[in-house]
Amino acid sequence: MSQVGAPRHAPIPIGDPAAPPFVRLPDPLALFARRAERFRTLAHGHDLAPFLGFLAELSAVQHGVQDGLAAIALPAPDVLARAHEHGMPPLDRDRFTIDPVAELTLDRVLAACGACTMPAAAREALASVQNADGAARAVMAHAVLADSIPVETLATHVFVAAALQVHFARLAARLDPARLGPVGDGVCPVCGGPPVSSLVVGWHGAHGARFCACSLCGTLWNHVRIKCTVCGSTAGISYQEVVGGPGTVKAECCSACRSYVKILEQRDDPALDPVADDVGSLGLDLLMRETGLRRGSVDHFLLGY
Repeated sequence: MSQVGAPRHAPIPIGDPAAPPFVRLPDPLALFARRAERFRTLAHGHDLAPFLGFLAELSAVQHGVQDGLAAIALPAPDVLARAHEHGMPPLDRDRFTIDPVAELTLDRVLAACGACTMPAAAREALASVQNADGAARAVMAHAVLADSIPVETLATHVFVAAALQVHFARLAARLDPARLGPVGDGVCPVCGGPPVSSLVVGWHGAHGARFCACSLCGTLWNHVRIKCTVCGSTAGISYQEVVGGPGTVKAECCSACRSYVKILEQRDDPALDPVADDVGSLGLDLLMRETGLRRGSVDHFLLGY
């Protein structure tokens, strides 16, 4: 899944100390553009080419809808202070309400997706969300945020999830990273969401460090390697990968909680994206079903798998 000739990290100076930051907040104006490009790259010659191509277009929509969006309002200072004091995520999913900016973001995503290439079933799902009233859209949004989407409506929620990813990434980008701290294993310190995957990075000052990637807001947070990102166990950790593959995408398996989350070797291939390469490595998930381990991560574009 990694391309020969993919861009490499600059050489790491000998003696460069590894002092990884706890978090790296997303840059929404770059995040979705890079993801769209990665989906396009992965689609070439892939068994899932039509789906990956659709997700490339959807990611491009996520990038494009941000142009001209109004400034986004963070929670009140006292709410942020209380979250910091009690070690809680500052963006509370349970109390989220669709404000005018979030509503406009969703409207823009739905309108722009009309030009995307997609099968008839997906277009019907898009029309269903477009025709839904505010109350119905709010229900869908809370289902996405609670990771409890009904199986029979997975397709409609993809479009809502795409808009929420943009909204929460824009919120996360405005936070002060110095005011963020751990809130629990497998929990995003910004929005409380689960990881979509984790990355072993090649950044200067953090070379070889591992970061979990939030499935919703795109925040990266530092997590000890060879430690389950779901339950925090350091015992019984093993790795599985597709035989004959590039070795850059593996399933980190935990015998304690019987789950797995993918780990991406971004230090070997900087083009790897936590969402795009999770979808692109669906074959690994299908093989993992044979092990009896459950998928311990959430990817809004792989709901139902």
